[in-house]
Amino acid sequence: MTGFSGKTVLVTGGASGIGRGIVEAFIEQGARVAFTYASSGAQAAEIVAAHGEAKALALQTDATDENAVAEAVARTNAAFGRIDIAVGNAGGLLKRSKVAECSLQLWNEALAVNLTSAFLLARAVVPQMTEAKSGAIVLMSSLAAHDGGGAGASHYAASKGGVMTFVRALAKEVGPDGVRVNGVAPGLIGTQFHDRFSTAEGRKATVERTPMRREGTPADVAAAVLYLASPAAGFIAGEIIEINGGLGAF
Repeated sequence: MTGFSGKTVLVTGGASGIGRGIVEAFIEQGARVAFTYASSGAQAAEIVAAHGEAKALALQTDATDENAVAEAVARTNAAFGRIDIAVGNAGGLLKRSKVAECSLQLWNEALAVNLTSAFLLARAVVPQMTEAKSGAIVLMSSLAAHDGGGAGASHYAASKGGVMTFVRALAKEVGPDGVRVNGVAPGLIGTQFHDRFSTAEGRKATVERTPMRREGTPADVAAAVLYLASPAAGFIAGEIIEINGGLGAF
């Protein structure tokens, strides 16, 4: 399949988990994909080895640093000529902490990793997209933006809620220039993220509450991202697709 043949995609946080699923799905659909990673060097190398440098470009980048993000954009343009689609997937839950025990440093780090990273990516690619009068940006929120993410995740939930609001505001700002901005909000997706931050008992209980009675997969998220980035979603902007098997239906 070559649904994105000739297109260039930049994905932040693309070496593992959901991000890797997104990167590989775009490549399978014919796109050239540059992706950033912080510390997953071995996994990044696996992706490049599997698909070749003509299709995959790995960029070790601090997604919270404006100069580093600008450099990643510049290197993508130098390698592939332009950026048609940008996916802001960098982020995560640094650690759980109740509000009364949450340091200002942890709060600020959560905002930086999840919200500021999305802003920096968008700010870096918007100028060339608006000049071209074309482009798609997809940013990663979370079910936690609605349900709070459970005990000790208020800082994470707040940052992901900010992503939702940013998607809607940016979509209105750049829509007149032909750029579409949307987001996705995954629920329980079976990745190393939940291996680290969720207990087996908690995951089982979540599956039991989920109408579809299973965890999601990176492929489930990637399918929604590719849809939002595609011409099939050409009149969709400022929307958030919930990917949670019905758990967050309301």
